[in-house]
Amino acid sequence: MKNYVAAIEAALEGYIPTGNYKEQKLLDAVRYSLLLPGKRVRPSLTLSFAELCGGTVEEAMPFACAVEMVHAYSLIHDDMPCMDDDDYRRGKPANHKVYGEDIALLAGDALQSMAYMTMLGNLSVAAVGGDRAARAARVLSEKSGVLGMVGGQTIDLSIEHRHVDIETVQLMEEKKTANLIEAACMMGCIVAGASEQQIGAAERYAHAIGLAFQIVDDILDVTSTAEELGKPIGSDADNEKNTFMSLLGIDRCRELVGELTEEAIKALDAFDGDTSDLADFAVRLANRKK
Repeated sequence: MKNYVAAIEAALEGYIPTGNYKEQKLLDAVRYSLLLPGKRVRPSLTLSFAELCGGTVEEAMPFACAVEMVHAYSLIHDDMPCMDDDDYRRGKPANHKVYGEDIALLAGDALQSMAYMTMLGNLSVAAVGGDRAARAARVLSEKSGVLGMVGGQTIDLSIEHRHVDIETVQLMEEKKTANLIEAACMMGCIVAGASEQQIGAAERYAHAIGLAFQIVDDILDVTSTAEELGKPIGSDADNEKNTFMSLLGIDRCRELVGELTEEAIKALDAFDGDTSDLADFAVRLANRKK
């Protein structure tokens, strides 16, 4: 999957308008966050599942880029003072620290609309067909929208500074984190013409690694360093956030990560092709240090 990263980043850059625009500051802010060095987990998963289901990287690339655009927009908004109030992202100053809160807000808005322009453009639709493109876009809108990622952020804000149960925290993280990963995997299957069984299996795989990803994040916020993570640590405790770590402790969190990783690998049984990369990826996510 590492082989996808350079191609994804080249494709992302190609979607940012270039020229002499009055909106240049906005375009600079979009470019800053969209092209910040990262692991490109979500778009890589889109491409992986597309190839696994018989599609091509070229056909799936616009949809992979769209997922990363939505992810980048969510990070810009997440870091703003009205949300998590973080000053750094991926080892660099957060967008609002560089361009101001007003432009950062608009950069997030612009990235969200750019995602749908990318998926539903003439070339994208011609490559995979209108029905597949529309369904992929609908999945992304559902998983990132009011009852998905945005809804999860709303739950997060609503439970600040008050104790809640683990079921509420899990629901919040399913929406905030796992939903967008689910969209990435499902979209890869959809644009490749996969069966409903395979689309469902991709969703289960993504749900499991998405929750595991967040639990590991919670662990690292306590056990890692700012240099390793590229962002401040200890912010969950400082902000009195409800997390898997605060409610379950480190031993149970590590057990859960193991259980979820097994679930993810089991879901891959629905596919006929070589799923070893995706299985290895689930294991690497579980064992990551940053």
